[in-house]
Amino acid sequence: MKWSEICIHTTQEAVEPVSHILHEAGASGVVIEDPDDLHRDWETKFGEIYDLSPDDYPDEGVLLKAYLPVNSFLGEAVEEVKEAINQLLVYNIDIGHNQVTVSEVNEEEWATAWKKYYKPVKVSDHITITPTWEEYEAVQEGEMIIELDPGMAFGTGTHPTTVLCIQSLERHLEKGKTVVDVGTGSGVLSIAAAKLGASQVDALDLDEVAVNSAKLNVKLNKVQDVVTVRENNLLENLDGSPDLIVANILAEVIIQMTEDAFHSLKPGGKIITSGIIQTKREMVKEALLSAGFMITEVVEMEDWLAVVATKPE
Repeated sequence: MKWSEICIHTTQEAVEPVSHILHEAGASGVVIEDPDDLHRDWETKFGEIYDLSPDDYPDEGVLLKAYLPVNSFLGEAVEEVKEAINQLLVYNIDIGHNQVTVSEVNEEEWATAWKKYYKPVKVSDHITITPTWEEYEAVQEGEMIIELDPGMAFGTGTHPTTVLCIQSLERHLEKGKTVVDVGTGSGVLSIAAAKLGASQVDALDLDEVAVNSAKLNVKLNKVQDVVTVRENNLLENLDGSPDLIVANILAEVIIQMTEDAFHSLKPGGKIITSGIIQTKREMVKEALLSAGFMITEVVEMEDWLAVVATKPE
């Protein structure tokens, strides 16, 4: 089978929404080539276990690459991707150069091209994320391993916003507590919550493809007795009041759901929000405060941040 590589030159801010658009178009995985990765100063305890080649990265901006089968619908799919990316301007998202190119590769080249980007990554004190085809054994006591199939996932769990959420879950999730994961995508945050001791996790996503992907990853990590994945719009139709809500989604969507989150949480409950670019820090904090939350913590990584807020008891 022949495949087409669709390459989009965009910005860090647009990585998450553009990745989502590519998955909706039928891409099985997304490669992110961000030149900042070449210069990132990893802490000793959190590091990638492979070397990066400067030849794979642009001089500025970010390249997102995805692979679609060559068929009669390809042209239509590419046009829909372009139109959906342009629509991000409505949400005041910087899409940068927004240059879209398409090239053809054969199946063997496609498999090699995207798999080489996914290696085990230690993202926090206790959690390492590894693709399913990599053999990896824990190297320290208490290390938890999350296996993901990036061929079906919305992200591999190594984007700064996801890392910030996982690290925040380690600090704020108490064992035995209940969690709602809004916009679960690959299910990585729900899986992390389960491994960190949550008694029940409700993983929600409006996208059917994401729901199916999360279900597979939940089973792969053997946490289906704790994590329930279902199609749902944000916080509608929740069963009961959770102890913690985690949402790694667009800042604009977080703002829309702050009041619902406040009313849904138990007194003393917490919300962990990420997917927030630095320029939108204040608007998210103001929305949380306006809903009644107290800001507990703000943590940063590169141009991204996560905000943790608490509902007063």
